[in-house]
Amino acid sequence: MSEILIRNADAVVTMDAARAEIARGDVLIRGGVVAEVGQGLTTSGEVIEARGCVVTPGLVNTHHHLYQTLTRAVPGGQDALLFGWLKTLYPIWSRFGPEEMRISALTGLAELALSGCTLTSDHLYLYPNGARLEDTIDAAREIGLRFHPTRGAMSIGESAGGLPPDSLVEDEAAILKDMERVVDAFHDPAEGAMVRVGLAPCSPFSVSRDLMREAAVLARDQGVMLHTHLAENDEDIAYSLAQFGCRPGQYAEDLGWTGDDVWHAHCVKLDVGEIDLFARSRTGVAHCPCSNCRLGSGIAPVRAMRDAGVRVGLGVDGSASNDAGNLVAEARQAMLLQRVARGADAMSAREALEIATLGGAQVLGRSDCGSLEPGKRADIAIWDMTGIEAAGSWDPVAALLLCGPTRVRDLFVEGRQVVSDGHLVTIDLSCVIETQNCLARRLMA
Repeated sequence: MSEILIRNADAVVTMDAARAEIARGDVLIRGGVVAEVGQGLTTSGEVIEARGCVVTPGLVNTHHHLYQTLTRAVPGGQDALLFGWLKTLYPIWSRFGPEEMRISALTGLAELALSGCTLTSDHLYLYPNGARLEDTIDAAREIGLRFHPTRGAMSIGESAGGLPPDSLVEDEAAILKDMERVVDAFHDPAEGAMVRVGLAPCSPFSVSRDLMREAAVLARDQGVMLHTHLAENDEDIAYSLAQFGCRPGQYAEDLGWTGDDVWHAHCVKLDVGEIDLFARSRTGVAHCPCSNCRLGSGIAPVRAMRDAGVRVGLGVDGSASNDAGNLVAEARQAMLLQRVARGADAMSAREALEIATLGGAQVLGRSDCGSLEPGKRADIAIWDMTGIEAAGSWDPVAALLLCGPTRVRDLFVEGRQVVSDGHLVTIDLSCVIETQNCLARRLMA
């Protein structure tokens, strides 16, 4: 069985139970798994020198809309709040098809990989013109990232009092049928799985109570996870109170949307009672700090969530509301926002890095990922700390978030190299960029 030895890193950040950091550390990969972590390890296989580098578990992205990489910086949505932003973009998205879905996913996944991400979820909730979930799954296989796509859905259009145009909503019976299809076709429950599938009605304002409830029943029957948007901003809270007569947390609990098989995106406006509910039920949260800033949604109470025991991971959210997909930059933003809200000691760089690695793996139910320990999957990021960004830094681990870099040197997923010396090696990135820009120009016309 082939081996790869990552040798002599300035620091190996294990994210094990003791949160050990190993100076002059080595990581031995064998058969897609971490075989050993320590000092002075040897191999007869390939050796990768990591002097001057920090080695971490691969970063984990718990919320994205990959298709949105085709609609970055759209003028009509640049300065809009959530609901107005959606109304601007829905008509554009209705013109997408399979090619747009696949190329936008390749672009977003490549961007994530270059920022140190090895495992990402995706929330695809619209399927115009023949698009299907497998358009994104195929893209993830090309890039080589571990993937947790979710079959999203919208079923309440404008004519029924919803936000999306009627052209983008689906019949609920058809939604449930396709949810079952994609789980049967693509979900792999095994340890080390490269693809797992979740079910993800888009939001409380774009699907019915019945669909939320039936999706939860189906997910538990199939043994897959549930995901949706919740409590994203003040408009979201007002909608829930007006339409359902309760806050979003109560709505979720009433419909079976709490538990360790559920994670909600954003949760910016959770109150104390809802935070307690999520902690008790082991419900996860995807924190998307850059998107929350971009849309003016607010600062999620991550410090309060973490202190209460809520599982929290990071998400870059869609590239129409970020407008980037750099996960290590997202971790820095998460740290800074908690400091703005609670003071300079509210969150350390190491805690933010933990949320970006182990925290995300826990939210996605991946006990086989998120740390560098024998037996865990060999999803590993190597960060070169010898560049100008970190010059003069005294603590290389903290410097990764306090200073930079924001681009990974080397990236391994399941022991296979995806990024080498700062370059993606699995696809021709220049071809993807050219195609992406061509499709964007077509959509502008």
